[in-house]
Amino acid sequence: MFTGIIEAVGEVVDTGARPSGRTLVIAAPFADRLSVGQSVAVDGACLTACACGDGSFAVDVAASTLERTVAGDYGIGSLVNLERAVRAGDRLDGHLVQGHVDGRALLLEKLRTGDTRFLTFSLPDDVFATTIPHGSITLNGISLTVNDLREASVCEVAIIPYSWSHTNLSSLRPGDAVNVEADLVGRYVRRVLETRSGASPGNPPGHAV
Repeated sequence: MFTGIIEAVGEVVDTGARPSGRTLVIAAPFADRLSVGQSVAVDGACLTACACGDGSFAVDVAASTLERTVAGDYGIGSLVNLERAVRAGDRLDGHLVQGHVDGRALLLEKLRTGDTRFLTFSLPDDVFATTIPHGSITLNGISLTVNDLREASVCEVAIIPYSWSHTNLSSLRPGDAVNVEADLVGRYVRRVLETRSGASPGNPPGHAV
């Protein structure tokens, strides 16, 4: 489990092909404090460290993850947002983030008003269906508040200067894809509503949940 508060921006320093995916080697300031088997959110995708040390760590990315995330786009020099798994008892400064990426969102527009940036994204339809104004959304692993929702599955978020300078959002250009994870609560609400009129374990058809 993660919080969407980015701990560091890492850099992909090596890549390798695997029969069912690829391996990424990522330089990170906390790499020497990682242990093999620990989870790291890489642009919001929960991955497992398979090697650590010398200022970097390696992760194996399965083919299914490559299909659903931006991990297939990474090359040497790519910047990635990193967060280690939250520990029990830590403050939850963002929101509950599973690291289970729902798909890819496309950046449509970047605007600046004063020192705030407004980024507009096209969301997958299923993510848009669980998103509400002023609710939470995770983009490239960052816990963000929805500033506005528009027709055609468009979502706007406002980026404060700290987030702009401490994440990889500043490197994005219109047309670039980012990982997106819908709000956890919204996922469950949508599931309940989808099954509400049907039969469920212990409930007869038509029984209200």
